[in-house]
Amino acid sequence: MSLISVNNLTFGYDGSLNNVFENVSFNIDTDWKLGLIGRNGKGKTTFLKLLLDKYKYQGTITKSIEFDYFPFEIKNKERRTLEIIHEIIPNIEDWEIIKELNLLNTDAEILYKEFKLLSGGEQVKVLLVSLFLKENNFLLIDEPTNHLDTDTRNQLVEYLKKKKSFILVSHDRNFLDKVVDHIISINNTNIDIQAGNFSTWQLNKDAQDNFELMQNEKLRKDINRLEIAARNTENWSNKIEKSKYNTTNSGSSIDRGYVGHQSAKMMKKSKVMEKRIEKAIEEKSNLLNNIDRNDTLKIVPLDTRKNPLIIANNLQIKYDRKEIFNKISFEINKGDRVAITGRNGIGKSSILKLFIGENIQYTGELKIANGLSISYVSQSTERLEGNLKDFANKNKIDESIFKAMLSKMGVSKADFEKDIKDMSEGQKKKVLIAKSITESANIYIWDEPLNYIDILTRIQIEEAILKYKPTIIFVEHDEAFIRKVANNVIKLES
Repeated sequence: MSLISVNNLTFGYDGSLNNVFENVSFNIDTDWKLGLIGRNGKGKTTFLKLLLDKYKYQGTITKSIEFDYFPFEIKNKERRTLEIIHEIIPNIEDWEIIKELNLLNTDAEILYKEFKLLSGGEQVKVLLVSLFLKENNFLLIDEPTNHLDTDTRNQLVEYLKKKKSFILVSHDRNFLDKVVDHIISINNTNIDIQAGNFSTWQLNKDAQDNFELMQNEKLRKDINRLEIAARNTENWSNKIEKSKYNTTNSGSSIDRGYVGHQSAKMMKKSKVMEKRIEKAIEEKSNLLNNIDRNDTLKIVPLDTRKNPLIIANNLQIKYDRKEIFNKISFEINKGDRVAITGRNGIGKSSILKLFIGENIQYTGELKIANGLSISYVSQSTERLEGNLKDFANKNKIDESIFKAMLSKMGVSKADFEKDIKDMSEGQKKKVLIAKSITESANIYIWDEPLNYIDILTRIQIEEAILKYKPTIIFVEHDEAFIRKVANNVIKLES
């Protein structure tokens, strides 16, 4: 066991008005299994790169171990996988690699395939195995679960349970709950570390937020009351002070002295109240800084008298005349929230593409009600480019509402000025989701909408779906999201 010490870390990108981190200090035990969380754009990947000395910063980061980053670039993917692993760990024995792959329920035959021919899940496993086999290193694991199906995620869970000495960036709440023993959260004004998993952190965060909200309201009322009392006291003091010069009594000098004394007492009382007001305002200013205001997203689904909206009987998709999943039959009615699940490559995205009218080969019967308005979120963000104004105009959506939805999801106004192609992957996915929920539609069809999306935004999306109850069909591997949102699941099997 050793410590990674971060002291007075300050960093900002060139040309940026605000620093990403400001005088941040904390210690990490290298035996911990840390989950790193925070809004998209708050600096999670930036923090990992600072640990790797990729950027210049102020302050100090001291450690007695080496950092390794996942994912790392494989330059020549046409080589055999075993050759690539030996390049990463030159002195490793083949049996050690095979033993480690067995922990992931992965057959050793993948070692003799070209790396580029491995599935996405297999590539993730190979890279993680390679890093964990290295000695005296601390892993920085950046979003390993994107695009992975549920089975592969569960294999990674069991593998990481047996490991330690890593920071894991993930937006999958179930994944974090099962794997980590500490949470490091990048908040609006600080970085905080707590023992426990994500659910423990969330309970503590909710309790702290609720306390601050109540304390803020109490102080607000105190400030209002004290301000009124201070004004009244000052007015009384001024009134008394004026009255001493209007007296006509023979003992006027004594009376004026008494009245002046009363006036001074009232003025002193007013000054005491002003100091109490200042103290209350200062206390109030220290509250609510780290509360993420999860403004509710708005969805305006279109109603239709048509029902059911989609009917499938013995539906089966074929690639090169090969059936990729067993025949399925289902109905989708108004108000249904349907999750389509199954392993990667089994045809989940192809079914969604059938619904939006793409030319996909299939057998069986598929009926889609005429004239339905469909809003679609694709899995890919590759073609996104241009500014937000042009994007809104091109897609015939209200620019103000579209930008308001992005702002509610934590996209800053500074990012509004970027070309979409220069945004982070999380921000690009938010652009697609904001577009979709700005559109009024009979059915919303979303293909892995949550890849790269932070946890707080996922919760916002869940709440909006449950509040506005659109008819929605989606492919997603986030089990917590499926459990919360879906009222029906179509599982594809082969």
